[in-house]
Amino acid sequence: MTRLSMKTINQLNEKDLRSKIQETRSELSKLRVDSAKGTLRKESGKLKPLRHDIARMMTRLSEMRNKK
Repeated sequence: MTRLSMKTINQLNEKDLRSKIQETRSELSKLRVDSAKGTLRKESGKLKPLRHDIARMMTRLSEMRNKK
């Protein structure tokens, strides 16, 4: 999965945003399991960007809720 820009995140509706958050969280959990097993070599730099993407999406979701 590639990094998401704020421009892309802002274009998503609430339903798509929720599904993208769920998808990113599942990918993050898989990477964390690999990290715990010690098999995460090349992809070790993907953990922090995924966490940041989730935070950005959660922030946008919160903004959308507050506008209503």
